[in-house]
Amino acid sequence: MTGSNVSVLFSDVNTMWTLIGAALVFFMQAGFAAVEAGFTRSKNSGNIIMKNLMDFSIGTPLYWLTGFGIMFGTSSTVFGGLDLFTRGDYSSILPDGVSFEAFFIFQTVFCATAATIVSGAMAERTKFSSYCIYSAVISLLIYPVSGHWIWGGGWLSELGFHDFAGSTAVHMLGGLCALIGAAMLGARIGKYDKNGKPKAIPGHNIPLGALGVFILWFCWFGFNGGSTVSMTAGGAELAAKVFVNTNLAAAMATLATMIITWIKYKKPDVSMTLNGSLAGLVAITAGCDCVNTWAAAVIGILSAFAVVFGIEFVDKVLKIDDPVGAVGVHFINGFLGTVLTGVFASDAYLEEAGMSRLHFLGVQCLGAVAVIAWGAVMITITFFIIKKTIGLRVTREEELMGLDMPEHGLVSAYADFQPIFATMSAPVNGMNGLLAAGSDTGVPKADIDEAIPVVIKTPKTAVASDVKMTKIEIFVRQECFESLKQAMLDIGITGMTVTNVLGCGVQKGKPSYYRGAVQEITLHPRVQVEIVVSKVPVRTVIDAAKKVMYTGHTGDGKIFVYDVENVIKVRTGEEGVAALQDEEQY
Repeated sequence: MTGSNVSVLFSDVNTMWTLIGAALVFFMQAGFAAVEAGFTRSKNSGNIIMKNLMDFSIGTPLYWLTGFGIMFGTSSTVFGGLDLFTRGDYSSILPDGVSFEAFFIFQTVFCATAATIVSGAMAERTKFSSYCIYSAVISLLIYPVSGHWIWGGGWLSELGFHDFAGSTAVHMLGGLCALIGAAMLGARIGKYDKNGKPKAIPGHNIPLGALGVFILWFCWFGFNGGSTVSMTAGGAELAAKVFVNTNLAAAMATLATMIITWIKYKKPDVSMTLNGSLAGLVAITAGCDCVNTWAAAVIGILSAFAVVFGIEFVDKVLKIDDPVGAVGVHFINGFLGTVLTGVFASDAYLEEAGMSRLHFLGVQCLGAVAVIAWGAVMITITFFIIKKTIGLRVTREEELMGLDMPEHGLVSAYADFQPIFATMSAPVNGMNGLLAAGSDTGVPKADIDEAIPVVIKTPKTAVASDVKMTKIEIFVRQECFESLKQAMLDIGITGMTVTNVLGCGVQKGKPSYYRGAVQEITLHPRVQVEIVVSKVPVRTVIDAAKKVMYTGHTGDGKIFVYDVENVIKVRTGEEGVAALQDEEQY
């Protein structure tokens, strides 16, 4: 193979690797959209999807218009330069063997990621038009300027500042904009009580949020690994190291967050642990290429503490409402990862860079503070202008309704969706879903007579049949429904009406916790089962229902019994008991 052929091959390999990385980073938009939609309420899901779609669609042409020139121009170490529609010569800044188009699209998707981080912290109460404007400002000016300082040959890069894939340039900057935006916007209605105590507003779809986290974890291999922009001349070996450090930090952060929340909240918190995975990924992004494996693990563990206590600090002390934890994940851990790169950089890296550890740490801290100062000033001005002109926040009525309808004319993002009951072969013991120990049938070993007493309601009107007809109305936990249905079939009940309902008894349930905040639940999901009987004894139905419903915990349900005056079968015109019977049996 000739030298020229080898050169072409190397160029193709590096360009292809960069394009694969760009595709993965682009797909992070889907991950962010899923996380934000899952961690917020269903009435805003359409608005959230629209925002995540539009920040990329807005950012792409603006970055092409001037953003890339500002970031990679060479006019000064502070501001790259104005180059409308990116027509200049950038050959001097291109990585070896990477085409301009590949490098351009790779940088474009990074710009879009910085803008989309802000969406989650300001979710459920921001005007869509305002979101489009500040997203445009981030992509057009705020991100490109600080990006020039770090990656475009600016003054921070000349000092030796190191941010391999964007803990500072992307995540800390995006998280900072999210923090300031959420503070200026104000909390969602009902987030804080009159004493300023935070109340939990749970996300409507944790599995969707978890899917988003898995997507982001997967795509982070392109975010960090793709930043090598090379698979030749040692690039493949470096990419492998980046992959290992990225994955290890995320896994250690996830494990540590689970343990911390288990100890702190008495149960492992699902949504906070998902935030922990992202925190580890953010924190390792700056130094994934220059720290040893053990250091990546330590960074992951430290990021777990930062995200748990950071989210609580923002929520409980600063009183800033951040529905998805964007500030704790991106701003706090972006800053932490930048500083820890100075702490844990390998001796080999420091020797190659020609800096002492203390000097390198000082440069890292200076860079983080400089980006914070730039971002804070610019985004504050942006939000202030928007707030004083078209306004940042929707009206109270629109927020209570949910943004899907007033902002987009979308009645529901889940049209025609019907919940499906979980199939249970036996009743469960309490809310933890554990079957009763030592029971042959799976029924908890408890005195059935201790169940909630039946309420009898008897009308005074005459019955239109000489055979007594009775309506039995049962409110049962969703997880016990299948057992109840089978019990009814076993005693000869063949007709029933089943409805999903929300309700509560006098206790209104017991408080639970979501991301460390008290979750006051007054309406619980239940299944309402209505049965009218004439031949099967009412007491038989009641006893069978009590047997499968009883767990001994608050919320076991209630059974109401009514006299039925008459029943009419519309098709045949039969009335009374005849209307309840099968024609062949009656």
